[in-house]
Amino acid sequence: MKRLSASFLICFLFFQFTEITFAHKASDSYLRFNIEDKTIQGQWDIALRDLDFAIGLDGNDDGHVTWGELRTKHEAIEQYALTRLKFHQNTEACWSKPQQHLVDSHTDGAYAVLNFAVVCPDPISILKIEYNLLFDLDPLHRGLLQINDNGQVQTGVFSPKEPTRLLDLKKSSPWSELFQFGREGIWHILIGYDHILFLISLMLPAVLYRKNGRWHPHDTFSPAWWDVLKIVTAFTLAHSMTLSLAVLGFVSLPSRWVESAIAASVLVAALHNLYPVFRTRLWIMTFIFGLIHGLGFASVLIDLGLPGQSLALALAGFNIGVEIGQVVIVSILIPLAFLIRRSWSYQQIILNFGSIIIGLVAFMWLLERSMDMNVNMGTW
Repeated sequence: MKRLSASFLICFLFFQFTEITFAHKASDSYLRFNIEDKTIQGQWDIALRDLDFAIGLDGNDDGHVTWGELRTKHEAIEQYALTRLKFHQNTEACWSKPQQHLVDSHTDGAYAVLNFAVVCPDPISILKIEYNLLFDLDPLHRGLLQINDNGQVQTGVFSPKEPTRLLDLKKSSPWSELFQFGREGIWHILIGYDHILFLISLMLPAVLYRKNGRWHPHDTFSPAWWDVLKIVTAFTLAHSMTLSLAVLGFVSLPSRWVESAIAASVLVAALHNLYPVFRTRLWIMTFIFGLIHGLGFASVLIDLGLPGQSLALALAGFNIGVEIGQVVIVSILIPLAFLIRRSWSYQQIILNFGSIIIGLVAFMWLLERSMDMNVNMGTW
């Protein structure tokens, strides 16, 4: 009964992660504020695909948003966005005024850029910001904040659970920034289905060994744990390297190439469970593909454009968060897999059939990403 229950649990977790989703990058918007006495000069970058989903930009439903279509929606964008962003200086409300509309390209596509001014009744010292963009439509959405106050930079992250930020501009806590981006690192790997499926594909055969063309269960936990340790270490080193290099500006590849390569890595890892090539050095393949996954993790920090110390803290926190999320996944999966490794259901259903399902999902991702089958939000 215990093995049967564990088998059902693994199957449940497995199929939760194999939900077919075509999202490339989590939905984020980017807020940048420069504070000058009583005034805030703001810039808000919001993905065209998110605005199209929320208020409809593609007037003729042809899959393309033109500048003309976007221009006719300027007032609607202002109304939709600025009513979902509130400011208070101490207990006094501040008021917002739109100034200019632009379009910019981020790593994952075109963004509407709304420049606006916020005027408060007194010089700004304690600032309360309420953010509610897209939370009613997309619970995975995040608002990434950067505030520059006379050269002092603070950062923050808005989420459905924490839509409000109270900032003391005279006191900046680096530990708070480290914690926030650490939490976002955990969140981004837990909602990154392609990264999770890659890890699961690598972990599934770790409790088995290959002999005479067949899988056999390990007798003890030690060999399985050693294989897992090598794989996780290789993946961690690889994606930490490219995450850092990309965020620091030393490496830059088109998002479409990176996302396609990540999908291909999931496909190869799944097929490897069915037709193993690396018998004893799976960590080599893991390291190679981990380099690509690091570039995928980097996009959120690249688009935020953090300077100096804030960049270092965000990078460190985000990377630590990714590792924590990865450890959580492995810590749940491997003990359960070891518990039922001898069962027919593990080898035939979870390993073989599960790898086929993962491979099919990855193949669909690869087609969709390489052929750019998403709705085209225009080239600006």
